[in-house]
Amino acid sequence: MSVATVLKNARIIDPSRNIDETGTIIIDADGTILAAGKDAQNQGTPEGATVRDAKGLLAVPGLVDARVFIGEPGAEHRETIESASRAAAAGGVTSFIMMPDTDPVIDDIALVEFVKKMVRDKAIVNVHPAAALTKGLKGEEMTEFGLLQEAGAVAFTNGRHTLPDTLVLRRAMTYARELGAVIALETRDKYIGSGDMNEGLFASWLGLSGVPKEAEIIPLERDLRIAGLTRANYHAAKISVPESAEAIKVAKSRGVKATSGISINHLTLNENDIGEYRTFFKLQPPLRAEDDRMAMVEALKDGTIDIIVSSHDPQDVDTKRLPFGDAASGAVGLETMLAAALRLHHSGHVPLMRLIDALSTRPAQIFGLDAGTLKPGAKADITLIDLDEPWLVSRDALVSKSKNTPFEDARFSGRAVSTYVAGKLVYSA
Repeated sequence: MSVATVLKNARIIDPSRNIDETGTIIIDADGTILAAGKDAQNQGTPEGATVRDAKGLLAVPGLVDARVFIGEPGAEHRETIESASRAAAAGGVTSFIMMPDTDPVIDDIALVEFVKKMVRDKAIVNVHPAAALTKGLKGEEMTEFGLLQEAGAVAFTNGRHTLPDTLVLRRAMTYARELGAVIALETRDKYIGSGDMNEGLFASWLGLSGVPKEAEIIPLERDLRIAGLTRANYHAAKISVPESAEAIKVAKSRGVKATSGISINHLTLNENDIGEYRTFFKLQPPLRAEDDRMAMVEALKDGTIDIIVSSHDPQDVDTKRLPFGDAASGAVGLETMLAAALRLHHSGHVPLMRLIDALSTRPAQIFGLDAGTLKPGAKADITLIDLDEPWLVSRDALVSKSKNTPFEDARFSGRAVSTYVAGKLVYSA
């Protein structure tokens, strides 16, 4: 039987209401927030409620991760919907968007319904499917946007692939505009962007092929022009260089409905972390130079970059324990996204309000999700954070089925200590 929950004496940060104050959160038995803030301390405690003293903890809207790759269906040995949801809960993530890069590809109604059924049966957090923009992610034939959206798809994307055909892209954006849907794309020119790491002196020293900034900038600027032409809602899924942030800023100033995301890896790591061919640091886009990283932190701080994503991409031993040039790109990140982001708070580079906005409120707004807020009447998706708890990332302690984390043995300060989904405690450290 469900009972009400009261969280007392927490520091509450809610970007949706611009609140940063010590107060109380009252959750009814149905998992709805009745009150959240300093004024809630004056309200009576519901009869039979579970009361928790959260003194010293930060209470924020549950984190929303807008870019998560999962193996199910087709590669369940890497990650399932169930294991990803448990990893998300451990990282304070209460909602995430699942990419369509599966086998088979999520490009028809049956696959969207399969995901939703697995979520109902197995997941402990909210999982929202994104549908493939083109059939089989081949970039040629559009999928049935209207039917897929009706079935529950929250966005359309070509997954890890840039859409090469500009006519298909224009038609897709036009249809998406009529449906009020978001087109979320990675921007990587497959011809000049086929290298192994950031192009530069360090790549030359390691003898690895480089990926120039232009491999990201050129397709991004093309996408932004077509988004302006069609007046569609366009989201640049993962940008990594300051020139991309500047292009987004200029497009916004022209009235283009554009938003952008960045992987937490590109905010907290740089190309030097690759060291001696450490394949867990092989990512797409590649880790950039330190100057680029710092410029992207500034772009996040001023709101040019809208959101932070984990870009959780499970890979197994067969795809990672290889020579650097042969290894697959990608890293798991659901469990470490928050802790890595808190490095930006502890260093004084990004205020907590902006950080939580980028991790929760803003992604929920962009993709139209019922999340990202602690306002009364909202679903009680809440993350409790200890900002200063020291911990070490242990590969064996990761909940994810795959262990390809670039933060192996990293020392963090701060983590999620409790995660609530619709008022139910789904994780406790």
